Amino acid sequence: MEPVASQPRLALDGDPAAAQDSPMAVPLIPDNPEPLADAIGLDSSPGELIEPGRSLVLSDIRAPALGAGEKLMRMAYRIGIPGPAIVAPFRKAARPRLLATVESPLPGDRVAGVSLRAGQFLIYGVKAPVAQVDLTPAARLTPPFEHVIHGFHWLRDLSASAPREQCTPTAEHLISAWLTANPRPGKGAAWSVGNAGHRLLNWLVHAPLILSGPDKILRGRILHGMSDTARWLDRAVLRAEDRLAETAGWCAIIAAGLLLPDGKPRRLYGEAGLIKALGELVGDDGGVLSRSPLAQMEAIGLLVDLSACYRAARRDPPEAVDAMLHLLVPPLLTLTHGDGSLGNWQGAGAVSAEAIAGLVEASGVRARPLRDARQWGYQRITAGKAVLQMDAAPPPLARHARSGCASTLAFELWDRGQRIIVNCGGAGFAGGQVPVRIEAGLRATAAHSTLVLDDVNSTAVLINGKIGSGVSEVELDRRVIQDEKGGAATRLEASHDGYTQRYGLVHRRILMLRDDGSELRGEDLLLPNGRKGKRGKVPFAIRFHVGPGVELGLSENGKSAGLALPDGSYWQFVAGAGALEEGELAIEESLWVDGGGRPQAVQQLVLQGMVSRGGGNFSWLLKRMG
Repeated sequence: MEPVASQPRLALDGDPAAAQDSPMAVPLIPDNPEPLADAIGLDSSPGELIEPGRSLVLSDIRAPALGAGEKLMRMAYRIGIPGPAIVAPFRKAARPRLLATVESPLPGDRVAGVSLRAGQFLIYGVKAPVAQVDLTPAARLTPPFEHVIHGFHWLRDLSASAPREQCTPTAEHLISAWLTANPRPGKGAAWSVGNAGHRLLNWLVHAPLILSGPDKILRGRILHGMSDTARWLDRAVLRAEDRLAETAGWCAIIAAGLLLPDGKPRRLYGEAGLIKALGELVGDDGGVLSRSPLAQMEAIGLLVDLSACYRAARRDPPEAVDAMLHLLVPPLLTLTHGDGSLGNWQGAGAVSAEAIAGLVEASGVRARPLRDARQWGYQRITAGKAVLQMDAAPPPLARHARSGCASTLAFELWDRGQRIIVNCGGAGFAGGQVPVRIEAGLRATAAHSTLVLDDVNSTAVLINGKIGSGVSEVELDRRVIQDEKGGAATRLEASHDGYTQRYGLVHRRILMLRDDGSELRGEDLLLPNGRKGKRGKVPFAIRFHVGPGVELGLSENGKSAGLALPDGSYWQFVAGAGALEEGELAIEESLWVDGGGRPQAVQQLVLQGMVSRGGGNFSWLLKRMG
C-alpha cells in the first residue's frame, strides 16, 4: 500500500519562515573563509526582492457557451443516446467515413521513420524488427514501446521519412497487423485510455497515410476501428490512469466528433470534458502537476493536433484551447538551457533544441521562458551566457507523478554551449537503451546534483513512477544583490523538510550566481529541527554530476578540482574549509541520459563525510577560469 503524502506546500517570498537568512561562509580559498557576499564584493544586506514575472493564471479556461438545444444535445449524449439518434433520429445512420483531411504542424522523427520503412521500430535508440513485435493485448512491452506502438506515434515519424505513396504500404501493413491482433476493444496496454486516445487521434490526423491504399476491405476495417475506439473512449475516458491520459482521451473524442459523421453531440460532450480535465492537469502558471517536462510536451502536442482537427473541419477551436497553449509553452521554456535544449528533470532526458523548437513553432505561441515558475516549482537564472536551473518545490503527488523524482533543491548549470553541472535524468525513457532495472536509481536523490543524507532519498521513490512521503514543504526566497560598482548577483535560498522526520535536520541550499555568469557560489546547510537535539553523526554526500565530455581532476591537496570542458575552457571547484573539516572531495562515476534516451558515461564530484545531528554547513565555489 502506497504511503499517503500530504499536500506539498511551497512557501513564497514574504513567508516569515522563508525570510530567515542564515550566515553564509563560502570562501574562495578554503583556509580563509569570508562571507559569500563579501567574497564577491556585493552588499550583504538583504537586497532588493525580485518582482515576480507576469502572472499567468487559469483564466477563461471554460467550456464554450451553449444554447439550450446544444445543452440538451450534450446531456443526451452523456447519458448514452447515440449521436445519429440525436442529430437525425429518423434517418439511417451514416456509414463511417472521414469528413476532412487534417494537416498537423507537428514534426516527426525522420530517422525513426526510415528505420520503420526498413522493417524496424526505432524507439529511444533500440531497434526491434516489426515481425518480432507482439501486438496482442497480452504482450508485455516496455512502456516506451507500448506508448509508441499502441499509441501509433510511429505514423508521424513515418510520414516525415518520405512522400506519402512510399510510406503507405508500410503504414497499411502495420495497421492491418494491429487490427488483426486487436479485433475489438479489450484490456491491456493497448486499451489504456492514454494509448487509445493517442491512437485514435493519430489515426484521424494521419488518415491519408492509412486510407490511401487500394485495399477497400482494409479501409473499411480502419474506419470501423475508428468508430469503435471513439465509442469505447466515450465510456472509458473517465477511468483514465491519470489526468494526462484523460486529456488524450478527450482530445480524441473531440477529433472524432469533428471528423466522423453525426459527431456534433460527441464534440460538445468532449469539449466540456476536456476543459475540466485541463483544469485538473495544469497549475496556475501553466505547468502540469506531474512537474514533468515530457508530460508538458505531450500536453502541448495533443492540443496542437486537436487545433489542426478544428481547422480541418473549418471551425475555430474553443478559446480555452488557445489560452491553454499560451499557458503551457512558457513553463516548458523555463527548463531550456541557453542552446534551447532541455534540462534533465522529473524523468526527462536532455531533449534536443530542435525537438523543443519544432514543438513550440507548431504551437504558434511566441513566448519567453518564465524565470520564476513557482507553482510548477522551477527557478531559472540567466547571467551573461550562463543559465542556472533549480528545483525549488516538493516532488509531485503520487496521483500526478509518472516518473516522479526526489530531486528537491537540485540544480543544473550551463555556460557557453556546455553543460557543466547536470542531473542524470532519463527515468521516463526506461525500457529503451536505459535499462528498466535502473529506473528507480535515476529517480533517486543521489542521481541529482544536491545533498543526500545517509544515502536516503529526500522523498520516497516507489514503483510505477510514483512518489511517497518525504518533502512536503519548500521555502523559497529569490533576490538580486547589488554592489556599489554596479555589479550584481542573483541569490536563491530554499529549504526542504525531507530529512526532518528521520534525522531531525532541514536541508537549506543557497546559490548565488554573478550577473556575468563567471561564478556560482553555494552553501548547503543542515539545520536542526525541533527543541530536542539529537546526538551522533550521519553520513552526507553533496553530489555534482558533470556534463558529457567534462573531465575532472583533483588537486594535490584534495581541496579543489578542475573541470576541463570539451570546448577547451576550464572551471574550478573549490570546497570551503568548513566542508573539508567534515568530509573529503572525491571523483566517482555517473551517467547522463540525452534526449534520444541514450545513457552516456560521465563523472561526478562528491563532497562527502559525516555530519553531526546538531547540523552543519558546507560551502563551495564554481568559477570559470580565464
